[in-house]
Amino acid sequence: MGTPIWIAICVVALVVGVLCGHFLLSSGSGKATGSTTISESDLDSTIATYTYNGSSHAITAREVIEQNGSIENQANDDGSYNVPSADDVLSYARNAVVLEEANAQGISVTDDDVSAYAQSTLGTDDYATIGSNYGLDEDATKSLLHDAAVIKKLRDSVVTTTVPDQPTAPTAPSDGNEDTTSADYAQYIIGLAGDEWDSANNTWASTDGTYYSALSTYSISNDSASYAAAEQAYYVAYSNYSAAASQASSEWTTYVNTLLSKTSIQIGSLAV
Repeated sequence: MGTPIWIAICVVALVVGVLCGHFLLSSGSGKATGSTTISESDLDSTIATYTYNGSSHAITAREVIEQNGSIENQANDDGSYNVPSADDVLSYARNAVVLEEANAQGISVTDDDVSAYAQSTLGTDDYATIGSNYGLDEDATKSLLHDAAVIKKLRDSVVTTTVPDQPTAPTAPSDGNEDTTSADYAQYIIGLAGDEWDSANNTWASTDGTYYSALSTYSISNDSASYAAAEQAYYVAYSNYSAAASQASSEWTTYVNTLLSKTSIQIGSLAV
C-alpha cells in the first residue's frame, strides 16, 4: 500500500503516523487468514485490536484501507482488496490512540476550526477539491481534517516550545551583487532582529544577541543594509526556527510515545 492518505492530507509534522511508537505488540488469531487479499464481504472483519487505558477497540480492514483513500478506488480488478500491512494497522492505531486521549481531555473543534486548519495547512478549505486529489469524497476529507485539527489542538496544549514563523529569504538583487544596499534590506533585518535592534537610536540594542554576533561586521542602519547582511540575518532566523521546531517535535514525540507505552495491540495474520 502507499502512503496513508491521512499523512498526505494532514501534514506529517503533526500526525502521529510518522512517529516511532512504543506499542506492546503481540500476534493474534483474528479472522484474518494470512492470505494477501480479502473479499468485499470481509472488509468489516476485525483484523486487529488495541487496548488503551484498559479499554479495547476493534480495528477493521475497512478502517485501515480507508487511510489510503476511498474504498472504491482501492479494489483490485477482481473486486478483492489487499490485506492491510502491519505498518498500516499500527499507523491507524497510533492515530486512534491520540484521538482517544484528546477526547478524554475534552478537546473538540468547530467547523470554523477545521476550515482554518485546512486553509493554514493546505491553502484552501474546499474539501471537495482537496479530496479529489486523493480519491476521497467531501465528507471523508472533512472528517480527516477534523481529526487532524483535534490532534493539532492537543499538540498545542502539550508542546511548550514556541516555534516562530518560518522565515522567508530576502529577495536577491537583480544583478547578483551581494553588496547592494537598500532600505528594504535594512527593514528586513530589523524585523527579524526584533528587540535586539534599537530603532530610536539607530543601532544595536545589545551586543550579546545572536543577530549582533552574526551581523556586527556589516554596516546596518534604519534605512540601509546590504543584501549580504540580510542574507546572514535570514540564516540566523532559520537556525532559530529550525532549533525551535526540532525541540517542539521532540516534545510531541515524547508525549505520544508515553501514550503508546500504555497501549497494547494484537494483530491477526496480515500481509507484511
